[in-house]
Amino acid sequence: MPELPEVETVMRGLAARLVGERIARVAVNRADLRWPLPPGLGQALVGRRVIGFARRGKYILMRIEGGRTLLWHLGMSGRVTLTAPGEMPPETPHEHVVIETERGWRVGFVDPRRFGSLDLMDTDKEATHPRLAALGPEPLDEAFTPELLSAALKGRRTPIKAALMDQGTVAGLGNIYVCEALFRAGISPKRSAYTVAGARAERLVPAIKATLAEAIAAGGSSLRDYRQATGELGYFQHAWKVYGRAGEPCERCPGPPACNGIKVEVQGARSTFYCPRTQR
Repeated sequence: MPELPEVETVMRGLAARLVGERIARVAVNRADLRWPLPPGLGQALVGRRVIGFARRGKYILMRIEGGRTLLWHLGMSGRVTLTAPGEMPPETPHEHVVIETERGWRVGFVDPRRFGSLDLMDTDKEATHPRLAALGPEPLDEAFTPELLSAALKGRRTPIKAALMDQGTVAGLGNIYVCEALFRAGISPKRSAYTVAGARAERLVPAIKATLAEAIAAGGSSLRDYRQATGELGYFQHAWKVYGRAGEPCERCPGPPACNGIKVEVQGARSTFYCPRTQR
């Protein structure tokens, strides 16, 4: 599933080209994705200008004049295609919704497995939307501090990896970036969440912020379906320290017999990659 850096990258790509554009046509090619598409979607968007974009967790918010917001979620395999005026759109199967602007920009929502979603809401009610209201703080905000994280983890005996992937603890993190941030902070993914306070939280919060910032700068990680809105791949997968590197040497360790390399275990039905020697 695309995580915060991938969603942020897609959102920025759309914003750079669509803000100020007036929507001319909307094609809805099926009635539902993960959930039914909002009725009257085309009627609500056609003739309106795109006035801005935002991201909340793994959601993209496309704000339309008239006080409406289109909420996008890419799900497991969803992606967005963006075609410039005068260019031929890619021949893409599983394209369920298409938005075209008066000047010829074309946006396609592609989702082979249909775990993504689109919804329409009033912009002034974004904070109370059922899929946004329960989200935790944004990890890149200044308000996300070691003290805030410590308070959120107080009394929680679940493993820290599971706690960080809980979108109510912090919004937007997923398997890749939790593994990478925990490695950077030197914290075991199996450690009880309530113990990640004080000095450990002071290491972990900057590690989360730095990992996400570097991933965004690299355009995210391209794994399976993910591409940027322009069709380019992300490149952060080449900078992974532990994720997907089971059995490979740890860059911090001298090698065998002190360390046999990156280990992989299953936590909550997800693969966890870490260095048992340096993550405690």
